[in-house]
Parts: sequence; C-alpha cells; structure tokens
Amino acid sequence: MSMVFSNKILLLIPNLGLGGAQRVFHDHSVELAKHYAITEAVFNLEGGDLYPSGNPVVSLDVSGGGGPLDKLQNFQRRVSGLRQLRERLRPAIVISHLEGADYVNLLSGGPGKTILCVHGSKLHDANIRGPVGWLRKKVLIPMLYRRAARIVTVSTGIREELVRGMGLPAHKIQVINNFFDVELIRQQADALVPAPFAELANQGPVLVTSGRLSREKNLLALLDVFQQVRRQLPTCRLLIIGQGEEYLAMLARCQALGLAVYTSEQAPAEASQAAVLFAGFQANPHAFIAKATLFVLPSLNEGFPMALGEAMVCGLPVVAADCPTGPREILSPATPEPAQPLRHAETAPYGVLLPVISNIATYAADVTTWSQTLTTLLLNPIEQDRLREQARHRMNDFSRQHIAGQWLRLVEEVRQS
Repeated sequence: MSMVFSNKILLLIPNLGLGGAQRVFHDHSVELAKHYAITEAVFNLEGGDLYPSGNPVVSLDVSGGGGPLDKLQNFQRRVSGLRQLRERLRPAIVISHLEGADYVNLLSGGPGKTILCVHGSKLHDANIRGPVGWLRKKVLIPMLYRRAARIVTVSTGIREELVRGMGLPAHKIQVINNFFDVELIRQQADALVPAPFAELANQGPVLVTSGRLSREKNLLALLDVFQQVRRQLPTCRLLIIGQGEEYLAMLARCQALGLAVYTSEQAPAEASQAAVLFAGFQANPHAFIAKATLFVLPSLNEGFPMALGEAMVCGLPVVAADCPTGPREILSPATPEPAQPLRHAETAPYGVLLPVISNIATYAADVTTWSQTLTTLLLNPIEQDRLREQARHRMNDFSRQHIAGQWLRLVEEVRQS
C-alpha cells in the first residue's frame, strides 16, 4: 500500500517588509504554489506586505523590540504560535527564511519536516557581534541547525562557512542560488520613470545602486568614492534607490562632502543642480536602474546579491566589492576566493571586482582604487558594451525555470523521505 504525503507547505519569515530575503521568499512562494498548497507565516505584519504573492498569509501577531525579558517572552510566543499553526495545518514541510525564523522553526516542533534557507554570511556579518553574536555563531547555529532535515544556502561561500566554520554536516547542506525572472525584469526595465529621473541619462554618466540603506551596504564609503569621481567627471551623478536606517547619515555625509542632494520631497526642477539623487523605495527599481550607466555594489557583506543580478539582467555593466559572499560567485564563478583581501581592480568575466572599503589602514587607497576604476570605465564605452553583453549572458544561468526546478526536487525529496 502506497503512502500518502501531505501537499501542504508552510513558509516562515519574520516579516514581509522591504528586503532581499523577502523578495526571494515571495518568489519561492509563487513557484511552489504551482505544485503545493502554500501558506505563508510571519511574526507580524507591522511592515506591511511589500511583495504579495497571492497565497494565504497568517500572522503570529508577535511584535519585536523591547528589553531582554520582552524579547525572550516574544520568542516563546512565536514558538508557541508556530506550533499551534503547524498542528492546525499539518504541513509536510516548514521552510524558514532568516535566522530568527529558523530558530522558531526548529524549536516549535509539531508536524512538518524543517528546511532552512540561509541568505547571508554568518561569519562576516558585522551585526553578529558581542556576547549575543558569539552565542549565535558558536552555540545556537552549530547546535540547532543540525536538527533541520536540510539547509539551503544561497551561495557556495555561505555553505563553506556553515561546514568549515561552524561544523555543520555537509550532507545536509545544499547550494541553490536565487533566481531572476529575466523576462519580467527586462519588461519592467523598459517602463517610463517620472521626472526628474527620466532626464538623468541625457545630462551625463550615472552611477546607480539599489537596496536597503543599511550599514552593511557601505554606502557612506560609496559617497567618498563618488566625490573623487566628480573631481574628474563633474557631470557624473549618483542615483540611490531604496530606503533604510542609514538615510540621515548619508544626507549628512553628502553635506560634509559638498555634494548637492535631491530627495523625493523636493520639486523635480531642483534635481538639475544635484550630484546625488535619492529615489527612495520604488516598486519597480528596474526601470530606474536601466537608465543608468554603471551599477555599483560597495557592500561589506552579502548573501547572494539580488540587486547586482537584477542590474545585470537590465544590461548594466556592474562593479562590486569582492565581499563575502556572492559577488565573486556571480561575476567570476571559476575563480576561488583570494587568500588575501583584494586590494586592486580585478576585471572578471562578467563585471569588475574591487576591494571592500572597510580597513582603516587601506581606506584611502581603496577609495582611490574605486574612483579611478569607475572613472576609467565611465570614459570607455567600448568596455561598457562588452561588460553589458557579458552581464546579460551570465544571468541566463539563474533563470526562474532552472533554479525553481532545484527547489522542487529538494522539496519532493524531503517530503517523501
């Protein structure tokens, strides 16, 4: 007599607000719903649902924040709430995204095997620090993550961290890169953008970056780089797409560097004198990105940088910090991570890799390396065209169909094991 396996899958993430992990969560939800009955669960909906999938969403209605006791009580409520939801839905699998959700997934128990999707570096994330960071890296992750049926990392570098750095069993960990809806992104890239952004490309070269304005994106260092670029190319502009906690610090840095700013609160006519333009959150960032000359990613660390890949789909030449993890895997997949941090510009097969601007001792030299590389590339349309074509070609390796197929095979293997 054949066994009957549940067709229900529960997806868990802390929130559905702005972020790369949330976008990937949405993509997985949409794809898996073509084959399974999907329910999404979140700790709370305080940040809204910025990437709605159309699948049912259940909120555990547990807020975050507060002191240590509040956080402990909230964690216990999340674990209890997820356990009740699992008992009610009786899913075959519970897939969690982001570390907070992973702990709740692993400790809640109840029906459903656990799969964890790890989006970012654990060893290089500056937010994982102090006594709590030590506890997470040395105790919680090594002890708890091995309870999962499977662990998926979005890059090879993260898998190596978990296996070699944290001692997790290699046979449980599989790399599945994020996918890009190439056709949709290219359609969105052709959309019109409002003034004053539509006119930018006609006024000189444009550098663009996109993503959450957070510390790990290292955007304050990018402003230092851009000031030097402007000395050589006074008509160059920097377009920043996104919102986040570093916004006010970035405005202050622009003022200190003498870089005139345009924000969405100003009248469009005021943009003509601005060097740095803040576009804020955009539902369709691809239309803005496609109007630029070069995409830049100065991050301190990544997981598998979606914004970098999306810019490549849009046909932009890309320049990225050789940070852990993801940029090298995308831009130079055949080369290993260097033994020593990169201190020069490396022209990779699909873009340009540059030093991570974080070391105080090399900060000035790294900023100069970035500014010289960007200036040279902005003045070389032939090289831009070559990198543009290479970028488009590379992104075919991350198609929705190819990557979604890997997830479906994994889910079915775990479901029937």
